[in-house]
Amino acid sequence: MKALEEKILKEGKVLPGNILKVGSFLNQQLDCDFLYEMGKEIGELFKDSKITKLLTIESSGIAVAVAAGIAMHIPAVFAKKHKTSNVDGEAYTTVVHSYTHNADYNVVVSKDYISKDDRVLLVDDFLANGAALEGLVDLVKQSGAEIVGAAVAIEKGFQKGGDKLRESGLCVESLAIIDSMDNDNLVFRK
Repeated sequence: MKALEEKILKEGKVLPGNILKVGSFLNQQLDCDFLYEMGKEIGELFKDSKITKLLTIESSGIAVAVAAGIAMHIPAVFAKKHKTSNVDGEAYTTVVHSYTHNADYNVVVSKDYISKDDRVLLVDDFLANGAALEGLVDLVKQSGAEIVGAAVAIEKGFQKGGDKLRESGLCVESLAIIDSMDNDNLVFRK
């Protein structure tokens, strides 16, 4: 998505540790009109997939999943990073390591929201090492639902998580793939 690449170049900032700050439109402050355009692009990429649910992890993936859900007219479900009192009953659970926060989370989704009859598209804001999407794959497998693929806003192609997931057979569509980045330069995959 050329518009996303341009927005990253204009508003993004590379921080130490290969962190790309896009808080002005994707993570802390949300550019809702632009998110909707991203959602429509995801909908177009998966338009013939008969998806019944979108699944993401809180919190930054929620905005992208909701935008895609609005564009595709389907529910967006998000896995919580901790089981809370409002996740009653049985839940699917897995452990996910966050690259950004360097922490492990016990991620949960109530069994009320994903069933064996669902066709699930995984959605996330970033793909680096692939741990978040691997965790979502595990949750969906526990449910018996079918995984249609994964839609990602920004993939850090140089961190190889996307390559590993594609090699496992998962269809991964990223709206922007960064092949390299440093303080002065971002190189997008052609």
